Amino acid sequence: MKSRFTLAIALAAILFTLPAAANDGDTKAHHAREAKAAAHEHDKDAKDPPAEGSQQHKMKVCNVEAGKKNLKGDERRSFMSSCLKG
Repeated sequence: MKSRFTLAIALAAILFTLPAAANDGDTKAHHAREAKAAAHEHDKDAKDPPAEGSQQHKMKVCNVEAGKKNLKGDERRSFMSSCLKG
């Protein structure tokens, strides 16, 4: 009789933990899907070129010009400041 009672308790414990384990797996899969979607959105944004006239576009253009002129230090800082304003 005692072994049947122990068996019933063990079986009940297994049955009650199965749904929790299944939900944990679903939650992990859900988080993995969300992370993948967020990474995809980030990659898509990174591939889009900056809009012409935007601050980011100006920064890229001015940076290239400063590089072509081989400017360093204070000269570069001054050039970038004036380039970004104009």
